[in-house]
Amino acid sequence: MANLPLSRKIGYTFNQPGLLHQALTHRSHGLPHNERLEFLGDSVLNCAVAILLFRQFPELTEGNLSRLRANLVNRQALAGLAQDLELGGLIRLGEGEIRNGGNQRPSILADTLEAVLGAVYLDGGFAETEKIVARLFTPLLHGPGFHTLDKDPKTLLQEILQGRRLALPHYAVIATTGGAHEQQFEVECIIQKPSIRTLGTGRSRRSAEQEAARRAYEQLRLSG
Repeated sequence: MANLPLSRKIGYTFNQPGLLHQALTHRSHGLPHNERLEFLGDSVLNCAVAILLFRQFPELTEGNLSRLRANLVNRQALAGLAQDLELGGLIRLGEGEIRNGGNQRPSILADTLEAVLGAVYLDGGFAETEKIVARLFTPLLHGPGFHTLDKDPKTLLQEILQGRRLALPHYAVIATTGGAHEQQFEVECIIQKPSIRTLGTGRSRRSAEQEAARRAYEQLRLSG
C-alpha cells in the first residue's frame, strides 16, 4: 500500500489511511480528491515553517523571516521536496494527466505535498505535522546558498554586480495593463555589461522589478 513507503520517509504512520489515499488523489482522477486537504495543508505548512524559522533565527527581523518563509514555501521548493519523497509515483491521476506527465508537474507535486501535510494534521494533529515539516525543511536551512534567502532579488543583483565591479542595473516600465484595481506592470531590467535584459511582471512596479531582477541575477550566476 502507498501508505508504507511514504510513511517511512516522512516518519509518520496514518491512523486513518483513507486520508492519505485522498491526499494522493488528484481531481482529474475523481472524488474524493485532494483540493480541500491542499487548502488546509498550505495554512498548516506556513504556520509550521514560521515557527521553525522563529526558533532557528532569533536575530532576524519580521521582514527577513517573511522573505525566508516565502523562499522556502513556494512551488519550486515544495516540488523538490515532493520529488525527494518520490510522491510522483504515488499520485492517482486521470488518464489525461498521466499521458501529459502530470506526476512530474511541479504544481501537482507541490499541491500534493501540501495535501499530505493537511491529511497528517487531520489524522495526528499539529504537533505531528510540525515534526514532519521540521524534518523536511531543516536540511534546507543549512544547504548551500541559504544565506541569500533573506535578501530580495534586487539586493542580490546589486551585490553581485558590485562584487564584480560592474555598473548597477536600470529598471524601466515597459507597459501597464488592466484597470485601476487590477493593474499589471511589465518592467525591464537592463544591465550594460555583461549585456543582459530581462522582463518581469507584477501587480505593482516593485514586484515587477523584483521579478526582472531575479531573472537577471540567475543569468549572471549562470554566466559565472
